This record gives sequence, C-alpha cells and structure tokens, in this order.
Amino acid sequence: MKQLKYVGRLLAMGAMMVSCSLDFNPTGAYSDATFWLSEKNAESGLVGCYLPLSHGSMYGGLAMAMEECASPNAYNYDNRANWNDIAQGTQTAEGGIFSGRWQDAYIGIGRCNTLLANIDQNTELNQDRIDQMKAQARFLRALYYSILVNYYDDVPFITDAPDIAQENLPRTDRKEIVTFMVEELDSVSKILPSSYSAQEDQGRATSGAALALKAKILFFEASPLFNTENSQEAWRKAADAAEAVMQLGYGLHDDYEELFSEDGEHSSECIFDVEFVDEPKGLGHSTDIVMRQWNNAAPLKNFVDAYWMEDGKPREESQYADAENYEHMDPRFYKTIVYPGATWMGEVVKTDNTNVLFTNRQTGFIYKKYTVYTEKTPTEDERNLGEDCSPINIMLLRYADILLMYAEAKNELGEMDETVWNTTIRAIRQRAGFTAASALDFPGGSKEDIMTHIRYERRIEFAGEGTYYNDLRRWKRAEEEMANLNIYRYDGVQIGTRNFNKDRDYWWPVPASQIEADPALRPNNPGW
Repeated sequence: MKQLKYVGRLLAMGAMMVSCSLDFNPTGAYSDATFWLSEKNAESGLVGCYLPLSHGSMYGGLAMAMEECASPNAYNYDNRANWNDIAQGTQTAEGGIFSGRWQDAYIGIGRCNTLLANIDQNTELNQDRIDQMKAQARFLRALYYSILVNYYDDVPFITDAPDIAQENLPRTDRKEIVTFMVEELDSVSKILPSSYSAQEDQGRATSGAALALKAKILFFEASPLFNTENSQEAWRKAADAAEAVMQLGYGLHDDYEELFSEDGEHSSECIFDVEFVDEPKGLGHSTDIVMRQWNNAAPLKNFVDAYWMEDGKPREESQYADAENYEHMDPRFYKTIVYPGATWMGEVVKTDNTNVLFTNRQTGFIYKKYTVYTEKTPTEDERNLGEDCSPINIMLLRYADILLMYAEAKNELGEMDETVWNTTIRAIRQRAGFTAASALDFPGGSKEDIMTHIRYERRIEFAGEGTYYNDLRRWKRAEEEMANLNIYRYDGVQIGTRNFNKDRDYWWPVPASQIEADPALRPNNPGW
C-alpha cells in the first residue's frame, strides 16, 4: 500500500481549509491577517487549493466515471448526480452535477485567490519559495477556470480574495478568461520546476503541467463548437502549444494497462494527476466502488461494438469480420473492459448474476481502469481496499492526449503526413499492442479519412476516463451520435435511449440556485 503523499500528508497535518476565504475565527486563533504567517499554515493553505480536485463532482472518481454515462459509452442505472438526465436530455438547471461542479470550481478559485492575496505576509518562507507556491496556485486557478468555461461558457471572473460584501458579479466573456489563463500558464511555466525530487511533493504542478494545460485550453478553443472565423489561426496555436510539450521529455508508458494502476503512477506519461492515498481512510477515490461494486458506470454494447479489430480496421472491413465475440479486437479492449467470458478477480465473468465478487448485471461489462483489481483472485486486504477507497492517482493531463491533440491540430491545418502520424497515432497504437502494418502504417487519404482515425483513437485510448462526452461536444457531433440513440446491454437487449438537444445541450446551465442568489448571472445559456 502506498504511503502518505503530498495531499494526504498535509491534510493529516490538519489543514483547515473549510471555507473559500479562510475567514473563520471561532476562537480568535486565526484570521486572514495571521493565518499565513507560518510555513506550516501556508503549506496547509496551498493544500486547500488542490483539495477541490478530489471532490466528488470533480475527480474524486465518481464524476470522472459517471461522465462516460453522458455519452454512448456507458450506462448509469440510478441517475446518480443527474448524469442519466443529461444522457436522456431531460436535465434541468438544478441538476446535481451542474451545481456541484460550479461550486467546487469556485471553492478552488476562492482558495487560490486567498493564498495569492495573503502569502506575501509569510515570515518563515524565502521569496523563491513564496513565488513557487504562488505559481502553483495560479496554475490551479487556471485549471478551475478551464473547467468552468468548458462546461458553462461565460462565467464570473474573479481574481481577488473572496469578499462577502462584494456586489453580485455578472458573467465574463469566455475569450477574456481564456486569454488570462493562457498568459498565466505561460508565466508560471517559467517559475515552476520541471519535476520534484521529494516523494511527498509528487502531484504538485510543474512547468510541463502548465504548458500542457495551456495546450488543452487552446485545443478546446480551436474546436468547431465556436465556429471561429480564424479557425486556422486557432488550430496553429493549439498545434504549437502541443508541440512545445512534446519537446519536454515526456513519453508513453510501456504498459497501457499498468498505466492506470499504482505501479504506473508518476510514469513518463503522467503530466499532472490528482493524488490519492489509502491511509488515512477517506483519502482515496470511489472508482472501484462505482465501476465494480455498484457497476453504475457500465460500458454499453454500443461502445464495445465500436472497437476496431487487431488489424486496425472496423469489424465490417476487417479480415476478422466473422470472428467470435471479443476475439481479435483492438488490444486495448482486453486492457480496458471486463466482458462475459473474461477472467477477473479470479473468476470467469458470467451473465447470470452468480458471480459473488462483483456486479455485472447492468450491461454485462465493467471498466478496468483505475481499479485495484486484476485477473487474479484478490486477497482479503485487496478486496477491502476496493470496497473502501481506491488509492490510484487520477491523471488529468497525460502525454497520449498531447499527441492526439497535436495530430488533430495538424490534420485540421492540412499538415498531417507520415512523420506526424508516426510520432502520434502509430506510437500510441504500438504501445497499445498493435503489430499489423494495416494498423500502424500511415493510411493517407483525405482530411476526413484521417479524422476518422483520430476520433476512433480518442474514444478508445481514453475510454473510461470521462473524455468522450466533451469530445462529442467540441466536435459538434453530439447531436449526431446521441439524438434518439438506443442503447444495449451485452446480449442486444435495449435498456434505454440517449437524446441531445442541439439548441441547448452543448452548454451546461448556470445552476438555477446561483442565478437566484445572483441575478446578475442572467441571461442563462441558450435554451435554459
């Protein structure tokens, strides 16, 4: 079992981040004027800036897994956090995830702003250390804002410490916030180190993380979702930003399946992750429970059927078109999906509910990523760990994503060639385990032909990581792939539908409770 790491270690020290502003003073012990004077308190304050990333509506396991269920990839049977409502197009402006993600992002922003406004008072830290801590907070603030603008579009833009006397704030044009984020990330990339030598510092923001987040922001902004008049300029910026990260020494981890386990943590592929631990209890995430025990983020037959074959072709075009179910498929299938007939946790997966160690009754499939379990029979400790809180770190920025961003941007610019293909898609497929030339060699063809490969790679490479929903949004393909879509379990029995309102559902609503508290947030997004 892993030892306490950065977040867990400092939280155990007694970080007191229970409000955005730290302006709590029940005993007269601390105020904003006194809290930041000591090194220990300043470190605790910085931990508070990271902690919202581990909340349930962010990356605490549940939301990441459940976001798959808003796409054609997975099924949620109990409408947890209203993800089923999103999938079915029946959501309201009071949806649980809408409110939770908005709140957690602004909690993080408030804490970052509070640190930035107060840490210069510290009397125990040298200036270099203060500057680096401020750079971490600035990175995190940009990360929280990137989440907000990606889902809600225009949002209130706040860079000062929280002030309860402040008048209600209107929403700010996303372009202004994006410009700010890009400038901030450029700046802090020159302050943050490229890595940390101490184990307890693993998980802190690095210069590479800042540049990778910048690339991801510019990549989203270049998408068809915005119908930008300067699309080529936007794609050029995205390509250049991704290429800059590709010069930093990151690489693909050799073992795709191991990448999502404790053994794969802090590999050359991981650019920024959210750190979790198994002790003290409660500092892990809930992916094991969501995926295995509850199985309420269950892969759909629609998704399994979308996998290509080991020759790198869709089943209907493949030499393996007549293969039995689950044979000769993309090697990532076996490293991502638990399927009927597979061996997992020491048992052959059945579809008659006789398996006692896990539930697969929802669709017949289970995601394997970020779970402590493997094909082997788990020990009692491993079973208990998976039923409590998983300690596996969740990657928010990984190198494979940078490569596929670069490939897509270069393709949009009309610059996809064999060199770009080999650097990006071929490398990812080789790591996955493909060996056939038909899967690895540059296929040529039109921009749209290449885009078919890129879309496939993004869906399969990041399966179970909650990315496909946003890819469908930014490609403006959600209305094609999710409107009036029937969804099926392993045996072809229909278990529901997907729906998507193209005039409303590309953007989440500002939560109704927020608009009620702050009328300046009106008007809400179109359709809300």
